[in-house]
Amino acid sequence: MDGKLVSQSVKDELKQKVGARLSKGLKKPHLAAILVGNNGASETYVASKVKSCEEVGFTSTLIRLEESVSQNELLKEIESLNRNEDVDGILVQLPLPKHISEQVVINTIDADKDVDGFHPESVGRMVQGLPAFFPATPYGIMLMLNHYQIETKGKHAVVIGRSNIVGRPISILLNQNNYPGNCTVTVCHSHTPNLKELSLQADIIIAALGKPEFLKADMVKPGAVVVDVGITRVVDPTKKSGFSIKGDVDFAEVASKTSYITPVPGGVGPMTIAALLMNTFKACELRTSTS
Repeated sequence: MDGKLVSQSVKDELKQKVGARLSKGLKKPHLAAILVGNNGASETYVASKVKSCEEVGFTSTLIRLEESVSQNELLKEIESLNRNEDVDGILVQLPLPKHISEQVVINTIDADKDVDGFHPESVGRMVQGLPAFFPATPYGIMLMLNHYQIETKGKHAVVIGRSNIVGRPISILLNQNNYPGNCTVTVCHSHTPNLKELSLQADIIIAALGKPEFLKADMVKPGAVVVDVGITRVVDPTKKSGFSIKGDVDFAEVASKTSYITPVPGGVGPMTIAALLMNTFKACELRTSTS
């Protein structure tokens, strides 16, 4: 499953929708991102988000803050964006420095502008099957399953990992009563004793545990659909950069056994950004319709 191809299809569709808004005299969707410090991976993600906004015709604002910024100063920036009527979506790039509480930051973002889908109100609405902003990575996975028309109804999905960013929300979305969904979902984690036995039963595996090449061929049944959410920098002296990007799946071993598999890079990563753009457009539409 080619994330670059699917994300481009999403972006092309959004570009048309933005054009339609502008032709009616409506505002451009506006995404504001806050980047604290200069974490290399975060810099890359944010640059890609800004570039994607430009590509589809969104307005984007990037606010850079020093690593040493206080929590109160960061919260003031968020509250300023909450009050800014032109801003539709707000994201604070994670991870944050240790002296700042991620949960306090997430809770401070206006739920109507929570395009990352992490606010407790967004999560609660998702759990209850109400319209909501879904967390971007799980939403991106759902968009990809939909694009490739992967059969999910009645299938056994095994999610490896239980983070609030990917594992928990994707287990809820795959279990919901629509398409893609209606899976029987098993969530595995570091304390699951029979993980291999369970993964061998899976029709769909979502690997989201952050351990490079954890999922091996002997853990996957023939014909399974495998979605690799992992993205870890591994030291590699043969590369000019000095590192390689590895997923949670041993792609070379596993690929030949699957019916569909996502590569790393070029799989879930681009879809996360596409989903973020979808959430931002939705936030803009909702705010325009109620203003």
